[in-house]
Amino acid sequence: MKNTILSLAIISALLVSCNETKTKDVTTSIEEMHEHDTSNSHANHEEVAAEMHSLNNAWVDEIKLDNGDKWEANIETTEGVNKMLDMLKSTETKTTEGYHALASNLNEVKNFVVKECTMEGPSHDNLHVFLHPLIEKIEALGKVTTVDEGAKIKKSIKENLDGYFNYFE
Repeated sequence: MKNTILSLAIISALLVSCNETKTKDVTTSIEEMHEHDTSNSHANHEEVAAEMHSLNNAWVDEIKLDNGDKWEANIETTEGVNKMLDMLKSTETKTTEGYHALASNLNEVKNFVVKECTMEGPSHDNLHVFLHPLIEKIEALGKVTTVDEGAKIKKSIKENLDGYFNYFE
């Protein structure tokens, strides 16, 4: 539990600093933020629970509108979301390697979105409610071991990206 909380805190800190490191290559990987102890079954159980939480799109229960209106997002974020949606449609994913390639491409666009973020305040905070599970899903897609697992995660990523337009314009 402590590792999960620590990793979430680190992720939040990285995401909050979106635009402060424009000259650096932004790479957000939950795995890199903490060491996995595969011998600890309790830690593995927590990881699986966290992954399932992100796949079921529970973020929609946490995100808020701007007094009933959509948040104004910077153009790079909206373009990035549209580009990721296009990738989901156009990338062939008949093999695990196809899913891994898709994950790599999605990760590049996601890193661009994070790097170019200029949003501040509540709109920025709500963007990160949207982004955090997306980051987890992209990372999970890059690690799939079966085509069925890849299809399930790809579907969840699409739902996540489609949901963006319910909260941002």
